[in-house]
Amino acid sequence: MDILFLLIPFSAVLVLLILGVFGWAVNRGQFEDLDREGERILDADGVTVDGDQGPRQGQHEQSQQSVLKK
Repeated sequence: MDILFLLIPFSAVLVLLILGVFGWAVNRGQFEDLDREGERILDADGVTVDGDQGPRQGQHEQSQQSVLKK
């Protein structure tokens, strides 16, 4: 019974923390344009959302040349 004095406040703090992280994600725009993300993997041209997520300039050509050498 004494453990409830510990578990109830701990669970309330955990719920508040989860709600805070969810609110932060919503305000930062993490849940916008979800349809585009599902279609992005189907694009054959390799368009990326951010410039740093795709292959570097020249890296794609180097990988193609290494495949051709084999």
